[in-house]
Amino acid sequence: MKNNRKILIIILILSPFLMSGCATSHIRNPLPKVYGDIAQIPYIPNARFWGDTLPSEIQEELTEIKEEIKEKDPEAKYKPVDYLSISGGGANGAFGAGLIVGWTAADNRPSFRAVTGISTGALIAPFAFLGSEYDAKLKKFYTTTSTKDILDERSLFSILRADSAADTKPLREMLEEVVNVKMLEDIVVEHDKGRRLYIGTTNLDAQRPVIWDIGIIAKSGAPNALELVREILVASASIPGAFTPVYIEVEADGRLYDEIHVDGGTSSQVFLYPASLDMRWLERQIGLKGKTRIYVIRNSRIEPDWKTVKPKIVPILHNTISTLIRTQGIGDLYRIYLGAQRDGIDYNLSFIPSDFEEKPKEAFDPEYMSKLFDLGYRMAKNGYPWEKAPPGFVPPK
Repeated sequence: MKNNRKILIIILILSPFLMSGCATSHIRNPLPKVYGDIAQIPYIPNARFWGDTLPSEIQEELTEIKEEIKEKDPEAKYKPVDYLSISGGGANGAFGAGLIVGWTAADNRPSFRAVTGISTGALIAPFAFLGSEYDAKLKKFYTTTSTKDILDERSLFSILRADSAADTKPLREMLEEVVNVKMLEDIVVEHDKGRRLYIGTTNLDAQRPVIWDIGIIAKSGAPNALELVREILVASASIPGAFTPVYIEVEADGRLYDEIHVDGGTSSQVFLYPASLDMRWLERQIGLKGKTRIYVIRNSRIEPDWKTVKPKIVPILHNTISTLIRTQGIGDLYRIYLGAQRDGIDYNLSFIPSDFEEKPKEAFDPEYMSKLFDLGYRMAKNGYPWEKAPPGFVPPK
């Protein structure tokens, strides 16, 4: 994977020249811009919405949630209202997975009103949403998976003709076993209680974040529902250029088109709700009266990783991209924190501690991931010391 990373960076530099001389691996029928706001997934019209603005049908959604809570979980309006946001981070997702399983062992893991996930966080989110029944599967996924279980590396010649440096067919095959009919049925049961599971991808044509309502998709009964959920999870974890993008079929004005979706981390490293949304107003609409708490799991270190850079193009670009990802992630933590302060919400942040100094031997190293999982598990089981503000902020008393 290291060699392919170098090749990928070189290809990105030469891309204007390569695009004119190489055939693409996917013949597209792209959605025209004019249909950007009205295109729908066949059979599932309310499957997703833009992640950078409030959905136009938000009032209808809130009314539906209120009725679901009233019918299936009437005591919920007096209980704490807990939200969980899980960030990207690749193999470092093992930390978040361990934290969640350790949370169960500590016997104080909340039943989250909503769970959101981006990239590796998207793969964790369904397990976190469904509760301790899925802890064993979550642990297995993040302690036994290796690079070959996630992707197939392409040859240089193949890369020049393809849409990515690696094929994620192995990941798709893994998800066929894990994300099954039983999981979708369990998601529907929780969705009907007024709980929500949201996964973020990036629409690369539109250059905008997209949030998928997995409960609505699961409940739709559509023939494409199960495969669509798998595709969304793969898309959310598909690093542009490195992993295969996902082409999702949509319908507009009676015709079929496709959208290209990639890693949700391209838009943001972690998300909860748009900055324009007043959470206090939302909870009044639903009828929730308990204390609201946000839990954010950042599957990464917060501190910068000092590394002497060789004066060559590949290491310079590699460290530049790493820096962009780190600072974008911190900016997302700031955004969620400021929204929480404005809305009077209790903010809780976790991240990989700086004294964890293990290094992976490959992109997805089971030994490294197991140690990181165990770290998160122990910290949560022993009572995780949640940070009450991101770095640079002093939490109010």
